Parts: sequence; C-alpha cells; structure tokens
Amino acid sequence: MSNKLRIIGGEWRSRLIAFDDAPGLRPTPARIRETLFNWLQADVANSRCLDLFAGSGALGFEAASRGAKQVVQVENNPQTCRKLKENCAALATERIEVVQVDVLQFMELGNAAFDLIFLDPPFGQDLVKPICRRLTEVGLLAEFGKIYIETERNLALNDLPDHWQCLKYKQAGEVAYSLYQSR
Repeated sequence: MSNKLRIIGGEWRSRLIAFDDAPGLRPTPARIRETLFNWLQADVANSRCLDLFAGSGALGFEAASRGAKQVVQVENNPQTCRKLKENCAALATERIEVVQVDVLQFMELGNAAFDLIFLDPPFGQDLVKPICRRLTEVGLLAEFGKIYIETERNLALNDLPDHWQCLKYKQAGEVAYSLYQSR
C-alpha cells in the first residue's frame, strides 16, 4: 500500500512523496519535522546531510527542499529504496543519493564527515547508542556538526559520546526527539 506525506518547507513545499508500508517504517510526523527544521534553520542551506534508516525519506527530502547541497539516504529495504529513488526522479533532483545497504556497513565505507545527520532507527532494537559511538569512531559527524535523534519515548540517551552537547529535546506522544552538536 502506498502512503503519502507532504514536504512542509522550501523549494518543494507542499509536494507529496510516496512511501510503501514496511516493517518498522514510521515517518516523522509533520509537526515534529516542522519543529526540527525550525531548530535547524541556519544549518541546512549548503550542508551535507546523512539520513540513516531513511525509510520514507521525509527528513532527507525536507533537508534537500530547504537547500542542503547533498543528502545521502541510507536504507537497506530494497522496496523502500526503490520508492526513495522514484521520489528523487519525481522531484528531478540529483542532490539526493539513495544507498541500499545496512547502516552499520555504510559507516565502514570511509565517507567524508557530514554537517547534519538524521538518526531515526526502528524502535525497540537498541540501535541508537552503538550507532552514535560508531559515528564518532569513524568520523562521520563533522566538528560542530549536528545530529537529530528520534527514539521511543522511554529510551534513555545516556552513554552518548562525551563531546556531544544536547541542544534541544522534546516529546510528542510515544516519540522523543533531540538535537545534539559535536563540540
């Protein structure tokens, strides 16, 4: 079944992107995306963004719509990747690259550091802390780069890298979301 969500700001404002149902896929709601991109107003234009566990692609498409110069969407589900590529074609953009690979494998590929990272893994799999540690170990978050983390509400975000400072934190329903900056 195909679902749709609306890009809420920037060049593609009000454009719809489609996504298929998939296990663990829960697009970031418009209200949360609006809050996040208000937090990131001054940081998105000309940035390099990494969308880990891209799913619907909502965060990556929103960043590209608001002027990110490059967005890499990492997703391992083949059907979901196909839909992400279809959306890129419909938007006629070459600023978004869809990479079909497991997130942990992607982090080992030796990519250059990103200015913004969106981390929204499937809930209940305890992926946030090990991925955050690995992001630091392989240098994927640029110095003074920002990382958005979306988790289930009851997940404690302790043991994150010491040099990350929490800038913002909110909850909505069963979701907690926060923005950190590398110092």
